[in-house]
Amino acid sequence: MLALVFSPRSTAISLVVLAAALAIVACGGDDGASDGGQSLPQDGDQVDLDPADFTTQIDNPWWPMEPGARWVYRETDQEGSVQRDVVTVTDKTKRIANGVEARVVHDVATEDGEPIEITDDWYAQGSDGNIWYLGEDTAEYENGKVATRAGSFEAGVDGAQAGVIMPADPQVGQSYRQEYYKGHAEDEAKNLSLEEQVGVPFGHFSDVLETAESNPLEPKVDEHKFFAKGVGPVLALTLSGGSDREELLSYTEGK
Repeated sequence: MLALVFSPRSTAISLVVLAAALAIVACGGDDGASDGGQSLPQDGDQVDLDPADFTTQIDNPWWPMEPGARWVYRETDQEGSVQRDVVTVTDKTKRIANGVEARVVHDVATEDGEPIEITDDWYAQGSDGNIWYLGEDTAEYENGKVATRAGSFEAGVDGAQAGVIMPADPQVGQSYRQEYYKGHAEDEAKNLSLEEQVGVPFGHFSDVLETAESNPLEPKVDEHKFFAKGVGPVLALTLSGGSDREELLSYTEGK
């Protein structure tokens, strides 16, 4: 799952002809906003990614992922539960089944010091600056033991497709698939605003990107996320299907 952990919650369009200079081929359409001449992926559209067009050096200003970068979040809900989520960009990479080399981002969610969910997420940046989400290896825990690995997927395995987690140049109205593994991982996002203000324990931010994230597998859940330039995700709010608030406590830049 893509949580603020922001590990990738996620309309239909026809094939478009891409600019000849682009080596990445993605299927898009008229209702999905375009970025850099390339339509962002939608729904279950097949994408054919050229590994040569990707890097593990992720410097998109809306979510920079230099090795060593670390975000610490606090998640609360109306029932009073409090979870701590620590997201760390590692110096490790993974060759994904579709051939793309991805950066490994380690995400650990705990409650009262006990693990709730531990995930390795895989990201890579295209030559156009879009950050792609290529899958995750996740495990949910109960009483200190792995209860399920549901939600794990890898682009190129069993029909799973990569998605865009952050466009190079976000525009209001853009919609895009963040991940696609039919029946397991189908997160989608739409950019709502570039002019929000957000206050969290780590600080106050203006000109914040707000996204609405949804998942057809969980139609009652509506989550909004907020991204600050130079930092990345700072806040996530579940507006329906829950009451969670996940806010940034601290951020350490990468090396």
